[in-house]
Amino acid sequence: MQITAIETVVVSLPFTMGGPYSSFAGQVWDHLDILLVRVETEDGLVGWGEAFGHVAIPATRAAIDSVLAPLLLGRDATDIEGLWRRIPHAVHLLGRNGPFVYGFSGIEIALWDLAGKRAGQPLHRLLGGRDPGPMPAYASLLNYGDPELVARNCAEAAARGYRSLKLHETTVEAVRAAARAAPGAEIMLDVNCAWSPVEARAMARALAGEGLRWLEEPVWPPEDTTGLASLREIGIPLSAGENVAGLHGFRRLIEAGAIDIAQPSVTKIGGVAEMVRTIHLCQAAGIEVAPHSPYFGPGLIATMQIAAALVEKPLIEILWLDMEANPFDPWVRAEGGMVRLPPGPGLGCDPDPEVLARYGRGAPNRQELKA
Repeated sequence: MQITAIETVVVSLPFTMGGPYSSFAGQVWDHLDILLVRVETEDGLVGWGEAFGHVAIPATRAAIDSVLAPLLLGRDATDIEGLWRRIPHAVHLLGRNGPFVYGFSGIEIALWDLAGKRAGQPLHRLLGGRDPGPMPAYASLLNYGDPELVARNCAEAAARGYRSLKLHETTVEAVRAAARAAPGAEIMLDVNCAWSPVEARAMARALAGEGLRWLEEPVWPPEDTTGLASLREIGIPLSAGENVAGLHGFRRLIEAGAIDIAQPSVTKIGGVAEMVRTIHLCQAAGIEVAPHSPYFGPGLIATMQIAAALVEKPLIEILWLDMEANPFDPWVRAEGGMVRLPPGPGLGCDPDPEVLARYGRGAPNRQELKA
């Protein structure tokens, strides 16, 4: 079944986050920008994907529009494994991590959406799983830099039913504020590669008595597997993986003895099939899997579908903020600290065209197969 069109669409959604907006790359972050990928086949069937992301969207979109889409037009959309071998290989000189991998991830997710729709089956069934019913989620708070705001948002998240909370802070005081505000909730800490190995070991020792469920990406740079492994003896479970380039990047983490929890990210790793291979690798090594998924559309929904099929005790990351609207509502929101799978085939749902039209940023970029 030939791919006849690939279209990139950016949706920009206003949100509130329980505190002042932060800046990233010189921009105030007050809108969620989603890079959606729409793939159409010769029979008129449409699949949707999501490619990473945030301020990297212009680069990822350019990679899709200028290079990846022309390579994929006319190819067989059902040959997902073959396309995984050919397309990333064709562009490997342009980078094994970054926009070209992110762009292929978005397209590949859309191909799985198409495969499920064509088979009349949801993605979790294609992967050999079943719908587990509501799955627990954790609230992934944004960075506040203020223990009082941390406490306020943790208390609200706990009141909304979350039993697991992740902070994006770098202080012991923030962790303690969260624990006081949400007694009984498990607390995770993601510091986004804030420290050198020496600093990370000192901070891990300071945090060792705080009962953290995990400490996420404590070491800069993230590929310093030896530096990360040096923290294991301190006793806090270590998690990492959102910045890892595919299966072999996770193999290096495992061989270094650097992680207790693996966090593959479907919109960054190369898509669904590479995510599945990585999960199997980690499970064979006795490593827990907690997918990275602070996404807002097909990336989040694909993660939920994969976790439902393959992860024994799924725990789904939901970014802690309130969106003005989302084209994939209600499936991208947690209720009572739980998420549920949409009921349709493929990913399970399509975006609301009215929300796409209202919040679209600029015109879609469409590449079509020439006759």
